[in-house]
Amino acid sequence: MIRVIRAFLAVISVWILASCGGGDSSRPNSTAKTYNGPPVTQIVVKKGERRMYMVAGKDVVRSYHINLGSQPVGAKQFEGDGRTPEGMYFIDRKNPRSRYHLSVGVSYPSAKDIAHAAQMGLRPGGDIMIHGLGPEGQMLAKQRADWTAGCIAVNDNEIEEIFAMVNPGVPVFIYP
Repeated sequence: MIRVIRAFLAVISVWILASCGGGDSSRPNSTAKTYNGPPVTQIVVKKGERRMYMVAGKDVVRSYHINLGSQPVGAKQFEGDGRTPEGMYFIDRKNPRSRYHLSVGVSYPSAKDIAHAAQMGLRPGGDIMIHGLGPEGQMLAKQRADWTAGCIAVNDNEIEEIFAMVNPGVPVFIYP
């Protein structure tokens, strides 16, 4: 029984370390910037270009260089594959205490993502975020360009802008 409990705790520890959205509740809230521009109506991510666009109506109001999952080519298929999802999602939450400075959640996995992973007998994963670097990300980003567990990373100043610009419900289109 003790072996089972230790194995369970080890799995939980790996899951927490592998996720991008985890937070540190002992750390004070990060201060986000204010945004007075037009409301962001969609986010467009072009993985191949390593660019993310904040769009208001038909106008791009901001553009950012991004880093992706450790296996950036192809759509996320299952937990631990290191890929960033592709498809249409939504911003579903904001985390002011992210271990990567600030983060906004992407609604992955969709019902289609869950069904696809289940067909392979695997879990789809989750906790996909658009986030900054924070101390941990700064170290990882120096080692390799694409370093996340499947998330979309920008620098800390940029995530402060993004955090102020978007709200839950904004659609996110992620293209190859």
